[in-house]
Amino acid sequence: MHSPLKLDIDHFLAHDWQRRPRLFKAALPEFDDPLSPDELAGLALEPHIESRRVWREQDRWQAETGPFESYDHLGENDWTLLVQAVNQWHPGVQDLAELFRFIPGWRFDDVMVSFSTPGGGVGPHIDQYGVFILQGAGSRRWRVGERQHLREFAAHGALRHCDEFEAVIDEVLQPGDMIYIPPGCPHEGYAETPAMNYSIGFRAPDARDLFSSFADHLLAHVDSTRRFDDAGMSAAAAHGRLDASVMDQVKTLMRELLDDDTRLNDWFGEMISEAKHDLDLETAEPVYSLEELVLRLDHGDHLYRLGGVRCFYHEGSADVFYLDGDRYQLAEPDADAIALLCDQARICGPEVACLKAPRNLLDCLLPLVNQGYWYFEEDE
Repeated sequence: MHSPLKLDIDHFLAHDWQRRPRLFKAALPEFDDPLSPDELAGLALEPHIESRRVWREQDRWQAETGPFESYDHLGENDWTLLVQAVNQWHPGVQDLAELFRFIPGWRFDDVMVSFSTPGGGVGPHIDQYGVFILQGAGSRRWRVGERQHLREFAAHGALRHCDEFEAVIDEVLQPGDMIYIPPGCPHEGYAETPAMNYSIGFRAPDARDLFSSFADHLLAHVDSTRRFDDAGMSAAAAHGRLDASVMDQVKTLMRELLDDDTRLNDWFGEMISEAKHDLDLETAEPVYSLEELVLRLDHGDHLYRLGGVRCFYHEGSADVFYLDGDRYQLAEPDADAIALLCDQARICGPEVACLKAPRNLLDCLLPLVNQGYWYFEEDE
């Protein structure tokens, strides 16, 4: 599979993904930052954008959440600004996420961008998600260990650290260098010069999260389910005993819910497509009519999916897709139309025209364009 990233994708997925940390020198040669530290600080001014500052003061760790208006009191060393989901607010950062399309889209979380002064970092810690960290301007030393169990503790009310660890990667990253850190691997990074970093994160829900979400879905969408039934049972031989047959029926009741593929598919599609952070939706003004939408596509304008919008379909589905926590259905099945919507970040007129029934897609796409999930941007 071709990618601008300088790594053997097939080898990486077969041997490293979810297994061990890796260092990739010059993963993106001649990399230029898509945004500046001042632009990042501007995003951290916004109350609806999640941001954090971490710094050390007299050898004590401190952390606070944004928005932030000033940094002068922090001095010139030992502090870091981190902003979540920058890909939703900056197209150039979204382009970095597009480099990792060899990983299924539902696994993608967001791109966190950080700026650190010399000595700035967030301390040794362990994350339960996989991340590629791309070095932007400046240089930063990273230490990363193999997956292991370490004591974790609160270095601050908003900062969780782990005990010291033995590093298998200990390297100073320069612009364009990249490291991959699987879930459960301890790591720490400290800027040696003023430095920008881009963390492309990938979620991995655990069983507890899945059960909790599925239960919420049942409560919201299912009015009644089959009830426990012990008609015809024999007299109890032991009043306080839970017989194996009871537990067999309990498991059967629960398995029936999980074995309902339609219900399970809808729950997972809605859950995994929901945006983690507020989307920068701008309603089209004036709203497009179907004729105006077709005219712009015919004119050669491209429709771009808004950064951060999550849009998925199940294998084998030709009419149902999931967008931002909701289920949508085409009037008529069309697997090519579903793939065009969900697999690609950009839609152009000829692709729509090649569908067996373009109107089928356009009727579904029109209200989504008017809500701001897709937008027109003319190519220069």
